[in-house]
Amino acid sequence: MAKVQVFDPAMCCPTGVCGPEVDPALVRFAADLEWLKASGAEVERFNLSQEPAAFVANADVTAAMRARDDALPLLLVDGKIVSQGSYPERGVLAELAGIALPRSIYSEAVQELVAIGAAIAANCEPCFKHHFDKARKLGVSKEDMARAVTTGQTVKESPARAILELAEKYVGSKVVTKQGPDACRPAAAGEAVTSIGSAPTPKKCC
Repeated sequence: MAKVQVFDPAMCCPTGVCGPEVDPALVRFAADLEWLKASGAEVERFNLSQEPAAFVANADVTAAMRARDDALPLLLVDGKIVSQGSYPERGVLAELAGIALPRSIYSEAVQELVAIGAAIAANCEPCFKHHFDKARKLGVSKEDMARAVTTGQTVKESPARAILELAEKYVGSKVVTKQGPDACRPAAAGEAVTSIGSAPTPKKCC
């Protein structure tokens, strides 16, 4: 497996999350290097401000820095310089290190299933109808769409249950939830009533 060496310019740390502002490029690159490690590559990283000896010890790195002021960051794979002056994207890193990227499963059909679940979680009727129709035209089965609906409903109900539990803890009594035909029944004396997992309550009920 390939050996990847990264020579960073002088900075306090390579994560990108220190200092007054987060550097998204460094955050992304740090995650990509972790992915390389998990994929079997050997990864070494050197910071000019903390490990200058590593730069001096590598003749190719020293020569590159003398040849151009913006040589860093500098990337070596198996001892050969493959990138200078920027942090490569994951796809480029994978190609340089000889590692195959995992094949994406996010197809158009999967996208519509995600949208169906999101429509249920958002209580959006036109959104659901639109994405149901698109999924149907793509050949998505009703069984798979039903699973997406169930997932969306579960996502919607989970925070509702959590906030009810919090409310019960604060008010010191059980909150009775009502849905469907009984949703408009007057509450009994001392009974706290709310409705979860349903569409927004209309202005006029019953």
